[in-house]
Parts: sequence; structure tokens; C-alpha cells
Amino acid sequence: MRLLKSSVHPDIENLDASIFHRKAARGIILNGEDILMLYTARYHDYTLPGGGIDDGEDAVAGLIRELEEETGAQNIRDIKEFGLYEEYRPWHKPEHDIVHMESYCFVCTIDAELGETRLEDYEIKNGMKPVWMNIYDAIAHNEDTMANSEKKGMSIERETFLLKLIAEELLPPFALKQAS
Repeated sequence: MRLLKSSVHPDIENLDASIFHRKAARGIILNGEDILMLYTARYHDYTLPGGGIDDGEDAVAGLIRELEEETGAQNIRDIKEFGLYEEYRPWHKPEHDIVHMESYCFVCTIDAELGETRLEDYEIKNGMKPVWMNIYDAIAHNEDTMANSEKKGMSIERETFLLKLIAEELLPPFALKQAS
């Protein structure tokens, strides 16, 4: 899978520390300029649906499980690799100093109707909900949150980078949209 970006959080001075490795799968589901996102009230941001890959689970199986749980997506199909975003962020648990997060991103198709979500307790407490929205509105919202909110989480830079890259690579150029 192609490497989209590798980033190190500005609070990390060096990588000579105890590192926890976490792999995640994230879904890119488009319908024209609309994209299926997760809105999280706690952080006031939009993120791609997806999450941690369980031990012994491959990335595609993790993607399907996470999409079903977080969005109620049904009949997940036509799964294609988009790329890998890796990041090193501070880890706020006693056994490690840094988390090395590898986000494996896939483009896929789902049935139009979403089923019931199976969100975890912390996701419910954080105010997480699946929403379809215009990708450019999601980008603008996240950029505003990064610039003006104290609530922002550490994943918003990754998510906004990915949204911009998705718009650039997977949506028709603006000039062509205007002509049609």
C-alpha cells in the first residue's frame, strides 16, 4: 500500500522511547461530493469511519467490522486500497510514551441505507454519529475547528489531510464540475 504521509506530533522530541503500535482501517465511502463521516461532538470534528484492527485480523476484515459497528454500513464491497497514513503521537497511558498509528485507508461501496450502529460506550459518550455530508464542507469545518477550537483531538490533522487528498484524487476537478 502506498504511503500517503508520515508525521510526528510536535510534542515528540525523538522516537527513542517506548512505542505502542496500533493499526487501524478507515473507509472512504463517496456518493458524488458527499462522503460518509463520523461526527464527534466532543472534538467538534469529522473523521473517516474506521478503527483499530484486532490481533490476528487482516485490514479488510477490520475495515468491514468497523464500518458495520460505527455506521451501520451494509453490503460493503468493491474494496480498493487508497493508502497508508502513519503517525507518531504522544500516548497517555503508563506503559508507553508514544503510539505509532498506522491507518490503512480503503475506498469502498456500501448499500445506500445504513443499518443500526453498534457504537462502544466511549464513542456514545463522545457524541459520535455517522453522517453523510459534502466533503468540502467537512474540510472547511475541520479547518475551522483546528484554527479556533480548544476541543480539537489529535486525529483532526490526519483526517483533514486525508479529506483534502480524497477530494483531489477521487473527485472530478472543479473546472469540469462547473462545465457540466
